[in-house]
Amino acid sequence: MSSSTVVSFAAGALTGDGIVTRVERGGADGTVVVVDATPFHPVDHTWPDQPGDSGTISHGGDTASVAEAVMAAASDDGAFAVGVDIPVKRGAEGWTWLVAHRLDGAAPDWLVEGAEVTLAADAGRRAGLSRGHTACHLASLALDLAVADLWRKDPGADALGTPDFEGRANQSSRIHEDGAVDEYRLGKSLRRAGFDTETFSATLADREASINAQLAAWVAASAPSRIVTDGPTIVDRRTWVCELPEGTAEILCGGTHVSSLAEFASISVTLDLSDPQLLVMTTTAVPAS
Repeated sequence: MSSSTVVSFAAGALTGDGIVTRVERGGADGTVVVVDATPFHPVDHTWPDQPGDSGTISHGGDTASVAEAVMAAASDDGAFAVGVDIPVKRGAEGWTWLVAHRLDGAAPDWLVEGAEVTLAADAGRRAGLSRGHTACHLASLALDLAVADLWRKDPGADALGTPDFEGRANQSSRIHEDGAVDEYRLGKSLRRAGFDTETFSATLADREASINAQLAAWVAASAPSRIVTDGPTIVDRRTWVCELPEGTAEILCGGTHVSSLAEFASISVTLDLSDPQLLVMTTTAVPAS
């Protein structure tokens, strides 16, 4: 059985060398290339909140463009699947987990198994997505704090020990460069769990102001931020850690993040409750100059 892809993006790497182990041409995802080690962060097929890195694969003086890095998996009996077509859960016996690089076009002749290549992720895109992902986590923690008084029952605690609205209500999260959009379901199940949706709706502007004040305080604190890994491969667990004034937040997360909140000029949110059953929180990050 082959080994899972070794990844270096958690440490902030943007470039690295590797050996091509697989080239799959002409499938539904176009041509994808697997390398034994990569700095590229792939989009997760089960919770696709952060898009995958783009960039280049080079060999000698030749270069191929990578449209996006994606998850892939290979079975002991020869099956190979990419993204949402992967038929098993991560960690399933008999499967190896890989990072595949979806090319922008066909594979050039030099891009073959065994080729020694240099990989380079787009630095601007990575930086923007990292800011977007860190801002997304901070906004969710600030949201939990802003609605903590609205629980009549204990919903469990978030990474700061606050009642976990995020964990109970979030139904989707989409990260983009310097921002994110999160959707929270405010239906009967949340009310049965003890959340006061009526008071929340009536005080929406105050809740938004509270979140933004908290985010401003955290940015001003320039808190350190990092990713802690349990191992070097794409299947090893990774945790985002941020040393906020209220305590150290630790959230299981496969994405990329900034190294310090000093990288932000500001983070702010807007709350939209146009549909009383669905809260939409839009997070906007402004990078420090």
